[in-house]
Amino acid sequence: MKYESICEGRFISRPNRFIAYVEADGGEQVCHVKNTGRCRELLVPDARVILSRAAEGAKRKTAYDLIAVYKNDMLINMDSAAPNAAVHEWLENGGLGEFQQLRPEYKYGDSRFDFYGERNGKRIFMEVKGVTLENNGIVSFPDAPTERGRKHIEGLIRCVSEGHEGYIIFVVQMEKAEYFTPNRKTDPAFAEALERAEKSGVKIICRSCNVTENSMVIGGEIPVKINEKA
Repeated sequence: MKYESICEGRFISRPNRFIAYVEADGGEQVCHVKNTGRCRELLVPDARVILSRAAEGAKRKTAYDLIAVYKNDMLINMDSAAPNAAVHEWLENGGLGEFQQLRPEYKYGDSRFDFYGERNGKRIFMEVKGVTLENNGIVSFPDAPTERGRKHIEGLIRCVSEGHEGYIIFVVQMEKAEYFTPNRKTDPAFAEALERAEKSGVKIICRSCNVTENSMVIGGEIPVKINEKA
């Protein structure tokens, strides 16, 4: 996935989840933050950030989206829409094999999954989670409690119990990491649900990304350690 028009800026402040003030393009700009997570370890004063400019003539309140940040020398994409877009491209290019049918945003029962596929008579349900939290090479999810995320896992467990296939795809929005583990300290309920999912047969995948300032593409596999502590 690619962004059409970007620029670099310097982070100033984030008064709420949705808005940040950034020095860019010769002045202080009001930006939409495309990630409602805390991101406290990323959005620190004077951090180098990457902004995507809105299309000319677009009807919106802000002219910029904050999409990425440098953590020291490592570029981390923090656009919460990017993982689904990158996974969609990856799936269409055979990342999980060939599908007879592939659809995004599929409702099944009381759950809405990010992707649905059919292959050789099997129904396949997939949920994508973007990962931006990193500490000494260990990446984890979530960075804030997420009841919605836990419900998605419970939905996949039900799908597998009905004879379907279920996947959780953790997309690490940076180029490398030693391994992934759920953030048990921040959200023990999510971590416990992920343990149950693994035992029930839900397939848990974690992939890094090849990240540039204007693009993000699914990269290599990252080991998953469900019972480790980040």
